This record gives sequence, C-alpha cells and structure tokens, in this order.
Amino acid sequence: MPEIVVPTVQQELNLKKLELSALLEITQAINENLPDSALYKIYRFTLLAQLQIKRLVLFVHDEVWSCKVCFGTDEEFSRCELPEEILSLTEITYTSKLQVPRRWRAFENVIPIMHNGKVLAFVLIGKVQPYYTNLEALNFVQTVSNIMLVAIQNHKMAKQRLAQESIRREIEIAREVQSMLFPKSLPNDKDVTIHASYIPHSSIGGDYYDFVEIDQDQFLFCVADVSGKGVPASLLMSNFQAGLRTILRQTSDLNTVVAELNNLIYRNAIAEKFITAFLAVYNRKTRELCYVNAGHNSPILLYRSNEHRLLTEGCTMLGVFDVLPFMSVTRIQVPEHSVLLCYTDGLTEVFDAEEAEYGIEGTIKFMQKHRFVSSRTLHMQLLSEINLYNEEATFSDDITLLSCRFK
Repeated sequence: MPEIVVPTVQQELNLKKLELSALLEITQAINENLPDSALYKIYRFTLLAQLQIKRLVLFVHDEVWSCKVCFGTDEEFSRCELPEEILSLTEITYTSKLQVPRRWRAFENVIPIMHNGKVLAFVLIGKVQPYYTNLEALNFVQTVSNIMLVAIQNHKMAKQRLAQESIRREIEIAREVQSMLFPKSLPNDKDVTIHASYIPHSSIGGDYYDFVEIDQDQFLFCVADVSGKGVPASLLMSNFQAGLRTILRQTSDLNTVVAELNNLIYRNAIAEKFITAFLAVYNRKTRELCYVNAGHNSPILLYRSNEHRLLTEGCTMLGVFDVLPFMSVTRIQVPEHSVLLCYTDGLTEVFDAEEAEYGIEGTIKFMQKHRFVSSRTLHMQLLSEINLYNEEATFSDDITLLSCRFK
C-alpha cells in the first residue's frame, strides 16, 4: 500500500477545501446532464488544477477497456491494453509492486474504481504534491472517479431506457395498426365458412389476411406475407391493406387489382422489402373462383373425393418489379363440400430432429385425414401437429391460416 505521510493541520484543511471544490464541480457537471465527453474534460481539469495531479490515465470498461482520459505523458495509452496484473486489482496498489511493462511505471499508483462489486475503471496517477500522497488523498481520487463514472453509467442506462421506451411505444403502435388490419368478422353462412388463425413469431409479424365483400354475390379474400418483421413490415402491410380496399372500390378485376398493388408496393417498399400474396374472388351464384398467386405458398384446394389441387398460377411477388413481367388470372369451378386452405410459409417450414421438413405434403395428408372436423378444430389440430413435429423447436416465422369451406 502507498506510504502514509502525516500532514499538518493546515495541509489537511487545504486538502478538504480542494476535495469539496472538486466534488462540487463534478456534481454540478453531472446535474447539468452534460455529455460524457464534457464530464471527462471536467474530471481531467479538476484533478489537474484542484488536486495538482500531473500525470494520469483513466481506463473505463465500456464493453471493452478503453482509455478515456490521458495527460502528462507522451505515451499513446489509447493504443495500449491494460496488463493482466492491473486488471486483477481491487485495491489501491503501487505500480512498483507489479510486474508490468516499463511504460506503466510512469505512474506510481493504480486506483480501481468499484461499483456493486464490479470494477468500472482503473485510474493510474503519477506523483502528486507531498501532502497528497497519503492514503486519504488517493481514496479521494477514487471517490471523485467513482461519482463521475457511476453518473456516466446511470446516464447511459437512462438513455437506454428512453430508447427502449420509445421502441416499446413504436411496437405498441405497430401492433395496434396490425390488429386493425385484420377483418373484425368472417362469414359463416349457407354458402361458405371462412376461418382464420394468426400466430406471430415476434410481437409484430409480417403476415396478413383479409376478407372484403364486393357485392351481394362476390367477395375477395387474401393471405399475404411481407419480407422481414417489425415496424417496417407492419407499416408496409398497412399500405397494402389500404391500397387493396381503395382499389376494390373502383374495380374487382384481379388483373387491375394486382397490378395496382404491385405499383403501390414498388413505390413504398424500403430496404428491398416485398410481399407475397394470394388473392381470390369467389362468386356465390356461379361457384367460380378467380385467383392470382403472387409468389405465395400454394393454397390447397381439397375436393370431396380427397383429391387436391394446388393453386399456383399468377405472377411474381409484389414490389420487386415496377411492372410485373407476367400475369395470369385463373378461373376454376369449386364443387360442393370443397375446402381451401391458404397459409404462410411459417406453417410448412418446420423441421423435425432429422431436418425433414413438414412441408406441403404433410399439410395435404393432415387435411385429408381431418377434413370433416370444424374449421376452428382443423386449425387448432394443424397448429398442434406442427408443434409436435419437433417438440424442441420453436416457430421461426409467423403462421397464418385461412380456410374456406364451400358448402
């Protein structure tokens, strides 16, 4: 430990005055909520002027150890790594007692700065005025450093809390926006029963489904998936929904609807985002289903005989090209007692312990086996099925199901 020099009463009084002045200056700077760089400058000048410390380096642990203050030496300590012997210290120690490279012997004392049992920083100081070399003076340097560094840490945590609160609020808004996108009710009448399930992978997903009555005989339903997740995906999907409903007020022609949606997404998407979608218009009287598959997972149309058809035709995903390179609207007749299942890739891209994918084949087999259960039960059992497919796995993506029973 450093040698203790007995000061005179006047020297002790002078030291206390300087200590109080230094503490006041540091405390005022903290209360003014100055940035970290300003606090480090005040800390430097306080020790240099008030306590007459001529040589000092301050290393702070901020994810990694870095030199925040350096004066009184020509050595570039900002490029130096702290020796292991210094990193292991928890008490004030003479550098002469340490096996460290020569550059570190420019300082007489190493002062660890502790908080809650954790080392925040190390202060290395050179010679000070004779009556400051006692343990009390070194403890004061430790105290001043501790007050400043804890304040900086608290300030950083406060900024992180504000940032997290801002993000949390953004997520809340995005979640509210997303919840408003989904239809409030789905039909269950003499012609059709439509049921939907949505399981988000994170607090804000990129999946979407919708149902829109066009007229007395026709309605549109769709399932879509935005690339990416979070607030940007939610905002892009809200644009998609608003655009879809606006376009449907003008026309229900799927060629026009899809082309206009592609134009909308192409103009509004950011960071190479795009949307895959399946859109279909069903006519209750004629039993005709017109659809466009825009790069989406192929819906499964299961007939009464348990045979199936995949609805694959359409165009490429939306938002990639300013003008879609190809487009086809497919029209099919839907026999009685058929079931159509639309879904997003979170359903089929589930793997078991042997890395075998559940896939569309697994989904088809499940539907063929459970086609006569209610729509709600069908969804619940299908979600349970893929959850059991690999009990140790978690869903890596959102899952959206939309089934339509044609009576």
